[in-house]
Amino acid sequence: MDPELGCSDKSLKKSSWKTTMLLAYQSLGVVYGDLSISPLYVYKSTFADDITHSETNEEIFGVLSFVFWTLTLVPLLKYVFIVLRAHDNGQGGTFALYSLICRNVNVSLLPNKQTSDEQVSTYKCESHQAHGYHWRIKIWIEKHKNLHIVLLIVALLGTCMVIGDGVLTPALSVFSAVSGLGLSLSKTQHEYAVVPITCFLIVCLFALQHYGTHRVGFLFAPIIVTWLLCISTLGIYNIVKWNPLIYQKLSPSYMFKFLKKTRKGGWMSLGGILLCMTGSEAMFADLGHFSFRAIQIAFTSCVYPALVLAYMGQAAYLSKHHSMNNNYQIGFYVYVPESVRWPMFVIAILASVVGSQAIISGTFSIISQSQSLGCFPRVKVVHTSNRIHGQVYIPEVNWVLMVLCVVAAIGFRDTKHLGNASGLAVITVMLVTTCLTSLVMILCWHTSLVFSLAFFLIFGSIEALYFSSSLMKFLDGAWLPILLAFFLMVVMFVWHHFTIKKYEFDLQNKLSIDWLLALRDSLGISRVPGVGLVYTNIVIGVPANFSHFVTNLPAFHQILVFVCVKYVPVPFVPPSERYLVGRVGPQDFRSYRCIVRYGYRDIHQDVNSFESELIVSLANFIRSEASLPGNLSDEANCGFTIIGSSPCKWAIEENSADASTMVKFEDERNSNDTNLRSKAKKVRFLLPENEGAKDGIVSNELQELLLAHESGIASIMGHSHIQAKAGSSLIKKTTIILYNFLRQNCRGPNVALRLPPESLLEVGMVYLL
Repeated sequence: MDPELGCSDKSLKKSSWKTTMLLAYQSLGVVYGDLSISPLYVYKSTFADDITHSETNEEIFGVLSFVFWTLTLVPLLKYVFIVLRAHDNGQGGTFALYSLICRNVNVSLLPNKQTSDEQVSTYKCESHQAHGYHWRIKIWIEKHKNLHIVLLIVALLGTCMVIGDGVLTPALSVFSAVSGLGLSLSKTQHEYAVVPITCFLIVCLFALQHYGTHRVGFLFAPIIVTWLLCISTLGIYNIVKWNPLIYQKLSPSYMFKFLKKTRKGGWMSLGGILLCMTGSEAMFADLGHFSFRAIQIAFTSCVYPALVLAYMGQAAYLSKHHSMNNNYQIGFYVYVPESVRWPMFVIAILASVVGSQAIISGTFSIISQSQSLGCFPRVKVVHTSNRIHGQVYIPEVNWVLMVLCVVAAIGFRDTKHLGNASGLAVITVMLVTTCLTSLVMILCWHTSLVFSLAFFLIFGSIEALYFSSSLMKFLDGAWLPILLAFFLMVVMFVWHHFTIKKYEFDLQNKLSIDWLLALRDSLGISRVPGVGLVYTNIVIGVPANFSHFVTNLPAFHQILVFVCVKYVPVPFVPPSERYLVGRVGPQDFRSYRCIVRYGYRDIHQDVNSFESELIVSLANFIRSEASLPGNLSDEANCGFTIIGSSPCKWAIEENSADASTMVKFEDERNSNDTNLRSKAKKVRFLLPENEGAKDGIVSNELQELLLAHESGIASIMGHSHIQAKAGSSLIKKTTIILYNFLRQNCRGPNVALRLPPESLLEVGMVYLL
């Protein structure tokens, strides 16, 4: 893959250990901040209402045992050793799992699917033998169309809960750290100081996001390293001083004693215990920002040991202290010696700000993926690193998250309600990941049914226990992530539904190639100099927006290209395999179809690069077509040629070297431009000498293409508006109004494709659905 466009997981694996250790260091500041600061609020949230800390210590020892085994089973065993391996070419998250399933089972609802997409080198798909339970499950899922929608809804639910957690985690983390002022201030002073300071720190955190993950990682990593060293040291200090035998209380037997004594109260308190694994999903969601090996090294060598020591130290202190005179007796700061309490308070505030970075980065990543797969309205995605492909920043989402986060902090004003809300969001995402990973094991890895079911039942039952506890806190804050998820799911499902409906409408109203060819003989239709790029979603036939254009303006360009920009369910499409080019009509008609394929992590080029590469691809196609027997590239024969490498597998693989040397692509770049935008671009064709009639025809066609390019390029695109048919239901009319509102207030397709307004022609299109 082009280093300017990023690097895939395969290239990262080949990197040196120095690079891996550097990424592991950066991941501490981006991925593990949220998980590392959980000692700030776990014990306090657990003992908030449902249980009390008694003289027998059965409650504190039971909570410690629950925390230890939860950390060991879920973040360590499930995520680090199993789920991280279910990556999609180095990318993690809910949609990465969904795309893996879609490639191995025909459940994708994305339009424009072609057999040739499976020839992309990054389209890794396991072969299925026509027997065994894997094959039977695959066929059963493919037959039931309702299951396709269920899978999409599950993926959307996980995405929505990640976004909801991006609202709640920063508020919870920062609020918990600032609450330490309660040890030094009166109750009245505490109420008036904590919320404003929390809101100020939240605003500062989101204001830093535009610098990019790699810069934020270098800035934040030293803070998390310092924090981990401090809580480890404090843990060891309190273990040695107060209860050296605290390690014996890690036995699972203390969990059963805890539940036996506390009963319903203990079950309800599990909603606070689950916060110890808050941030685990960020390991998987942020996988594209770093690498599999770097995240493993950072967790197993630094994060996990530090957290275990911190929780053991807190439990050791609390086991010898049962009565205190304020409301912060179970809080984090009570076990910090007074001599270092204020320095620890400052470090905790900094660490809490950093801790929010993990879920914010994960939110950007998963929204970028869902947008590419047609499940989220178009927003601006800024790629902040030229080396690590998955590092992105989304301005609109960033500021919306900031506002919602501040509102949550002002509205709840305590860690109890914020913890209940965040806990439900976290455990829901984990349940979704468990379900999808189980399907990946069966359908993609072909794991034995026993192992797949064991994974689902073991981790699913653990998470279901925590989920049931969190759901009982609905009135105490857990309603917020449910409300956010419901709103986001409506938006995403409506956007995806009408994206599919628009494609189906375009497909039904397309015109035949014969209609296009008949225009050549029509009176009043003229061909004007230049290249006309007609953007459409369909990959066959003539789109309706072009027929509307010709009807109202009886002329079209000398070189006509139907361009379909589509997304393949893979993270990256190599540049050498990006363009599929075919001919529409006879050779002298000078009409082509170009399918431009992107993965959900790919970067769109600026318009100059895109247009220049498109012209170069057409020129390479014209030359390579001459070597194909029987005109295989004619669209009537369903033939396309992959331009940039050798022709596709069903064509003759020869003369690719000639095709690559036939065109020179000169690109004068400004080396100081961080956005890699070109200052000037030129396309020059090296025309072959006339060695025969065929070479003469190719030379003439290339000459016409060059002249048309010099005359200018115009982009023709449909400007859509959806209307409901007469007699439509109220629900349908309401969803259409919502879709039109989203379309009008989000970025248009011309902005997403970076088309210059001065060369854009928009054709009004009304969709009656």
